[in-house]
Amino acid sequence: MSKIGAFILTGFILTVIIFGLIKKRNVFSDFLDGAKSGITTVLNILPAIIALIIAVDMLRISGLMELLTNVISPVADFLGISKELIPLCLVSPISGSGSMAVYNDILTNFGADSYIGRVASVISGATETTFYAITIYYGAIDVKKTRHTVIASLCADFTSFIIASLTVKLLFYK
Repeated sequence: MSKIGAFILTGFILTVIIFGLIKKRNVFSDFLDGAKSGITTVLNILPAIIALIIAVDMLRISGLMELLTNVISPVADFLGISKELIPLCLVSPISGSGSMAVYNDILTNFGADSYIGRVASVISGATETTFYAITIYYGAIDVKKTRHTVIASLCADFTSFIIASLTVKLLFYK
């Protein structure tokens, strides 16, 4: 951590302690209660995290990712999304670490300054790990029915994929 970061973190901690003392709170007890709550949250969401990691690995190892890429590529090509970006588009809503691995492969194979590398960079910066976020946040508060959240989030991801491709074309390849 940089010196500035350490200074900011220390200042934040001191501010919280001073504010707690002014409000006449038992700061250490509140800290321990928060730590206990954090551990409980981790235990509640751990099964979902493990399931997501296993699912992404199964997609990649089984060859299903390559099959899906071949099936989706005509539609993606029509929408302006290169075939090489489809694995990133498929994995990014599911897993952040999985999408970072795919993103790294894209940069290694095509370079950061290539069209595909630039679009992959925009996609990585502009999309959310939809299923991970829904699983974690809704799981932490025991929401069982997501209603329209999944569909709306996937529509936002899909829009981001198309807009990323268009934006890179407009800004870098006029």
